[in-house]
Amino acid sequence: MHLIIPYAAFAGVPDGALQNLELPHLRQWLGQAQCIHRDEDTPDEKPSPHMPHERAWARSLGWPAMSPLPWAAWTHPTRNEPQAWITPCHWQIGMDQVVMLDPQQLSLGDEESQQLLQAMQPFLQEDRLQVQWDSALRWHAMGNIFQDLSSTSLDRVIGANVKPWITDGHLPACLRRLQSEMQMLLYNHPINDARMARGQLTVNSFWVHGAGQLAAPASTAPDNDVVLVDALRTPTLRGDLQAWQAAWRQIDAQQLAPLLGRANGLSLCSESAAHTYQQTPATWLQRVGAVFRKPDTAATLKALIPT
Repeated sequence: MHLIIPYAAFAGVPDGALQNLELPHLRQWLGQAQCIHRDEDTPDEKPSPHMPHERAWARSLGWPAMSPLPWAAWTHPTRNEPQAWITPCHWQIGMDQVVMLDPQQLSLGDEESQQLLQAMQPFLQEDRLQVQWDSALRWHAMGNIFQDLSSTSLDRVIGANVKPWITDGHLPACLRRLQSEMQMLLYNHPINDARMARGQLTVNSFWVHGAGQLAAPASTAPDNDVVLVDALRTPTLRGDLQAWQAAWRQIDAQQLAPLLGRANGLSLCSESAAHTYQQTPATWLQRVGAVFRKPDTAATLKALIPT
C-alpha cells in the first residue's frame, strides 16, 4: 500500500509548530524507510499545473507526470472518451488580478448547483460538451476539447491569480469564451440574487480540471493500493494552523499507526514538493543504529517547504 499525504507542510508554517508536532508513528515509519524520489517545483520558474501530490499519485499509477492527468476519466474508466471535471466557483475581481476563492466557501447546495448547471446547459451543448451533475462542486464533462488539455489543478489556483493559468496557453480559446459567456449568464441569475440577499458569495465562473483521456482504461482504473489522505487540505487552504496540527495528529494515530509494517510507500507533499519514501528490509546493523537514531519529523516536513 502507498499513502499520499498532501499538505504535509506548507509555506509559512512556523518552525516551532513543526517542532512541537508530535507524530510518533510517522517517526517510527520513517525510521524503517528511505527517501527514493524527490519531486520539487523550481522556485524561479512557473510551477507545474499539477500539484505535487497529483504527480506522486500519477507516478504510482504509471502515468507520465508532465502529461495531462485525466482524473475525471480515471474515475469513470468505462467511458473511453476525453473527460474533465467542472467546478463552479467565485472569482474575486481586483484591479490587476483575479483571485480564485476556495469553492468550499460557497457552501453551494445541491439544488442550487443543479439549477445553475441546467441554466448553463444550452451553452455547454453548443460547444458539444456533455455535462452531468456529479456533486454540488463537481460536474462531470465529456467532449473532444479535453483530449489533449493539460488542465490546471483546482488546488493550484485556489487563493491565487487565475490570469496566468488562463492566458498563457493553458486554456483553449473556446473555453475562455465559454467562461466569459457564463460570467454574463450568472451575473443576474436568480440563484445568485438570492445568495447576495443572504450575504453569500455568488457563483460567477467555473474551473476545468482533471481533463484528458485514459490511454488504457483497463490498466489505469482506480487502485485501492494507493490511498490519498486529504484531511490536511482544508486547514491549509484556510490557514488554520491549530486545525492543521490536530488533523496531522489524527492521521498519525488513526491512519499511520495501523499501517506500520504494512504500507511500503509514503509520499509527503506540500504545495511545491513531494518526497516519496519506501520501506526496505533493514540489516542487523541498521536495526541496531535505529535504536540510537530517531528520525527528525520536523526536519522531514520542513524539507518540503522551499527556502
